Amino acid sequence: MAALGWLTPRRRSATARSVLAGEASAEAARKSSQEAQEAAQAPEAAAREPEFPVLGDDKAAAFFDLDNTVMQGAALFHFGRGLYKRKFFETRELARFAWQQAWFRLAGVEDPEHMQEARDSALSIVKGHRVAELETIGEEIYDEYMADRIWPGTRALAQAHLDAGQKVWLVTAAPVEIAQVIARRLGLTGALGTVAESVGGVYTGKLVGEPLHGPAKAEAVRALASAEGLDLSRCAAYSDSHNDIPMLSLVGHPYAINPDAKLRKHAREKDWRLRDYRTGRKAAKVGIPAAAGVGAVAGGTAAAIALSRRRR
Repeated sequence: MAALGWLTPRRRSATARSVLAGEASAEAARKSSQEAQEAAQAPEAAAREPEFPVLGDDKAAAFFDLDNTVMQGAALFHFGRGLYKRKFFETRELARFAWQQAWFRLAGVEDPEHMQEARDSALSIVKGHRVAELETIGEEIYDEYMADRIWPGTRALAQAHLDAGQKVWLVTAAPVEIAQVIARRLGLTGALGTVAESVGGVYTGKLVGEPLHGPAKAEAVRALASAEGLDLSRCAAYSDSHNDIPMLSLVGHPYAINPDAKLRKHAREKDWRLRDYRTGRKAAKVGIPAAAGVGAVAGGTAAAIALSRRRR
């Protein structure tokens, strides 16, 4: 009897567990069916959402950072490599450029000291050369070192804005001449970049003002938007760096592209959209323009608009 008394609770317990298992299975099946129905209805819901970019919205535009947002690595370093090939400077200076580029690629962030050193080096290298000469060389360097480093996903984002009839601008600390070459090759509207001083068409080795970096980018975007009659709340901006938070914060549609750790954290806190093309990770928030999933797209035929530059 003692043995039977011990077995009886076991049988009852097993029966209770079976009931629980059955209920859990039924709940899982119900939930799965519900999720399937929701998934089937999702395209209809998505179709009801307003498209972005908005077709024909001439009060909207897009602003793209260049380094590690549109292009892998830093444009200034690729430019330096091309100048070395043309014997503008010696091997030891190339080694410095290579180290700075390696740091940028591995760390994925802009080191202010490295960037300042690179700018100083570039200014000293181009001093005494004609602006027209550097513009021609810039075209060649783009083909040699930059064209195959354009992120297809980011280019597709830019094309989506162009296809919607919006202007698209590069905004970068790179020399404006190089930025304009890249913008023209990608079929973009134009570029805002750092302006090197020239006299009589010859570089002096000095800057006009300061590098277009951090808050200076935001001011440039604000000024351009005012001149173009744009509504910044309807505009979009794209960048990989926390240094561009001032620019991203100006617009109604900020995007973190290949973000560094600080920008990723800030974007999540602000509920900004994210896209990382370095690892293939999907967007952290739905709403990236559909064209981003297309991959590489050919540059449009929009004419490049040359920005007026102060010359002394």
